[in-house]
Amino acid sequence: MGFLKISSLFLACILVLEMGLWCDAQNSQQDYLDAHNAARAAVGVQPITWDEQVEAYAQSYASQRSGDCSLIHSGSQQYGENIAAGGDENSLTAKSAVDMWVAEQQYYDHATNSCNAPPGESCGHYTQVVWRNSLKVGCARVQCSNGAGYFVTCNYSPPGNYIGQSPY
Repeated sequence: MGFLKISSLFLACILVLEMGLWCDAQNSQQDYLDAHNAARAAVGVQPITWDEQVEAYAQSYASQRSGDCSLIHSGSQQYGENIAAGGDENSLTAKSAVDMWVAEQQYYDHATNSCNAPPGESCGHYTQVVWRNSLKVGCARVQCSNGAGYFVTCNYSPPGNYIGQSPY
């Protein structure tokens, strides 16, 4: 009986550890890069690379937002920025955040370089993901201490979304 309890406890601990690793695995640098670079490849833009300095900025800002998870941009002039908030551990992942931004592609008309989004929607997150001159990215994800889910930010260097310029 004692052996059975120890074995069950051991298996439970292994399961918890594996779940933690699985969740971290959904939010790795590579997960962010893969999601960005799939969108970039779809429009013929060179891959973006991970940058630790940009990541440090993203982590610093995400940490500042962890108390309220408000969708407020950092105001950086140095970096472009996409943000997302909400969800739970499994619904707001690196890939799902980038996919949410990329989904704005449906509103972007490349032929006229214009956004035809309905009220409450935009194209700017998408155009920043695929901005041809943004060559470096750094992202961060934090859990909100107020129970509002998670906050994700990706920052881009150099920044994009210049009025009158096409992203690709």
